[in-house]
Amino acid sequence: MSSESAGNPVSGSDDEGLAEKVALLRRRATAVLAHMAPAATELGAVFEAAGHELALVGGPVRDAFLGRSSADLDFATSASPDETQALLARWGDSHWDIGREFGTIGASRRGRDGEPDVVVEVTTYRSDEYDPASRKPVVAFGDTLEGDLSRRDFTVNAMAVRLPSLTFVDPHDGLVDLAAQVLRTPIEPERSFDDDPLRMMRAARFAAQLGFAVDPGAWSAIVAMADRVTIVSAERVRDELDKLLLSRSPRAGLEVLVETGLADHVLPELTGMKLAVDEHHRHKDVYEHSLTVLDQAIDLESGPEGPVPGPDLVLRLAALLHDIGKPATRRFEAGGTVSFHHHEVVGAKMSAKRLRALRYDKETVKQVSRLVELHLRFHGYGDGAWTDSAVRRYVTDAGPLLERLHRLTRADCTTRNRRKAQRLSSAYDELEARIEKLRGEEELAAMRPDLDGEQIMAALGVPPGPAVGRAYRFLMELRLDRGPLGPEAAREELLAWWATQEG
Repeated sequence: MSSESAGNPVSGSDDEGLAEKVALLRRRATAVLAHMAPAATELGAVFEAAGHELALVGGPVRDAFLGRSSADLDFATSASPDETQALLARWGDSHWDIGREFGTIGASRRGRDGEPDVVVEVTTYRSDEYDPASRKPVVAFGDTLEGDLSRRDFTVNAMAVRLPSLTFVDPHDGLVDLAAQVLRTPIEPERSFDDDPLRMMRAARFAAQLGFAVDPGAWSAIVAMADRVTIVSAERVRDELDKLLLSRSPRAGLEVLVETGLADHVLPELTGMKLAVDEHHRHKDVYEHSLTVLDQAIDLESGPEGPVPGPDLVLRLAALLHDIGKPATRRFEAGGTVSFHHHEVVGAKMSAKRLRALRYDKETVKQVSRLVELHLRFHGYGDGAWTDSAVRRYVTDAGPLLERLHRLTRADCTTRNRRKAQRLSSAYDELEARIEKLRGEEELAAMRPDLDGEQIMAALGVPPGPAVGRAYRFLMELRLDRGPLGPEAAREELLAWWATQEG
């Protein structure tokens, strides 16, 4: 793999360790690119034969140096979108132009000789800029690969491999930054973030995904320009937040958001949880507690075949936001204690409001806010004194969120008191055992009254209407309190209740 770069700042450097890391990255990339080369070089030959440049760019190149391969490949080209579409139609088994507005044409091809399918996106050389009065980027097409790379978010994503020659192009020394694990912009950070303010969010996201540090110059620019992110649509901000939260280390990215001031504009409640610890240390730092709960909830996610396969966005959002209502409900009580009465109820409303503002779908909003509302419910079980009725209600109220609630509740224990932590864990073990016992005896997952609507109407001699709904709710409460009674006993209870209603 030959090279085109801005120079070789490592070879003349005293940092031999960094030079060794760069050499290791090159060896990894050679192996990965050799594996993906057949499809990529063949496509490169197609474009070259038509008189156009084609280069593998961005994430796939970065990941190749990190020893990771990808079936989804991003390319940049000198060809126009129309020319690209025509070439991909010949190369692939299918193609689409949903990204044409931004110069992007996609295609897929079935794997040959047992190899996996290949999905590609090819984008005309371009630069993205924002009009100060607009929330959408303005696309301007360019004419050189180097110009296209200069408009990338960070140098580690501004590397390319020309095809079909497999020439490595690194005009901004992204490989050195990759070895140093630093996020630096290819051009002045102020200019880069002004062109596309979402790049500031990407700094936080890549800190979480890659574990890299933000370059001091980029960090200073984000601090100074954080309010510029408000020009970006809520949907694009949400997508970056999702990628951050679903990464291997969300904490690192969330800390970047808070410490640079970006969170003030995209998730202000997160900053709001940074309650100043008073001199008497009468309460925990809610912000640090919430990050720890998130870490612990991630550790409790299950494998692909388990009940909560990770990464689980709903669980992670709920863990992050479960105490969002504490700042609004904090009260200093007599005797020096601190209370947060009903913070779970307030927090559920605040969570729903913020997630709707970020344009999350209705189901995600509903599930996350419900988990926030329920996250304290277990603490009434501390002495193990719940009746079977209370256990049934716990399961019924959680519904399909029960497995996530199990994990959120366990993750919410961050006490350093080992004895207290063990007591809480044992109590929850007991609760889960009771749930499983009742589930086996009573089919808790399909909890319903002993009589359905038709049977209710027959027993009471009433037509469909509000009375049937009231009777159904009565029987459901009876089912929760006393367990399954059977149709005959339930009918007797219903008739006795109905007599009091008529009277």
